[in-house]
Amino acid sequence: MWKFRTLSVDENKDLQQRRFILGDVLRKTSLDELPQLWNVLNGEMSLVGPRPLPVEYDQLFSEEQRKRLEVKPGITGWAQVHGRHSINWKEKLKLDIWYVNNISFLIDMRVLFKTVVLLLSFKKDQSLEEEKFTGTN
Repeated sequence: MWKFRTLSVDENKDLQQRRFILGDVLRKTSLDELPQLWNVLNGEMSLVGPRPLPVEYDQLFSEEQRKRLEVKPGITGWAQVHGRHSINWKEKLKLDIWYVNNISFLIDMRVLFKTVVLLLSFKKDQSLEEEKFTGTN
């Protein structure tokens, strides 16, 4: 998955210490996601679908949560327009599964419209404050 780097590479520091100004701007405007259009053009991703997660999370999913892997990951998704970082992992995965079970062109159009509205709102990026998925949260 292609993305612009928004954190320094020094992994001895915590996420907040690895931030830099340009990275903060890219994250706030979601421009760090722009290179993922290349993944869409290559057929590796979709515009709409469950957001890709680190591979190590796969082994932590319940059988029901694994359903999110049945469709291509997306640049934006149902969970992103219904809370993004303000909802817990259990709710996010529940929304991802709902999307997989109800996928349609109309829902995709709704997600894309809501994504544009959210992008234009320039809400504070909270992704660095999000807790890591452990399979129990």
